[in-house]
This record gives sequence, structure tokens and C-alpha cells, in this order.
Amino acid sequence: MQRFTDLKVWQRSHALALRIYRLTKALPTDEKHGLVPQLRRAAVSVPTNIAEGSKRDGNQDFARSLNIAEGSLVEAEYVIMLGILIT
Repeated sequence: MQRFTDLKVWQRSHALALRIYRLTKALPTDEKHGLVPQLRRAAVSVPTNIAEGSKRDGNQDFARSLNIAEGSLVEAEYVIMLGILIT
């Protein structure tokens, strides 16, 4: 298995996490303790699970980590949708 930083899926998810951190700075103050940490945790979970899974034994373990990362991505998507609806 190649180094996780060489995986396109990791590179894109890392870029997304960085972008979310930058964008959440502009959210209303009342969300600093609500949606912002939830969104940031979900966004960071995506590249984290990809990195961790890339070092697991076998393709089945890596696939499981990718599935968890995908779940975190959907979580982030929903939090973004909710944030758009309430702002």
C-alpha cells in the first residue's frame, strides 16, 4: 500500500477539512459551540480514517475505514445543510 498522503482520496479530504476550518471562522458566534465543532470533527474524521485505514492489514480493513470516512463525510454534508438553513 502506498503512503496515505499519496492517495488522491486523502488529498481531497484533507483539502476539504482545511477549507471547512477556514470557512467556519465566519459562522455566527452562537454556532461556535454548536455546529462548528460538530462540522470540524466530522471533516477531520474523513482524512483521519483514510490515513488510519491505509495502514491496516488487508483490503477488507481498509474498505471498512473508507466506509467510516464516507459516513463522516455525509455527517459533514448534513451539518452544512443545517447551517445553511438556519443562517
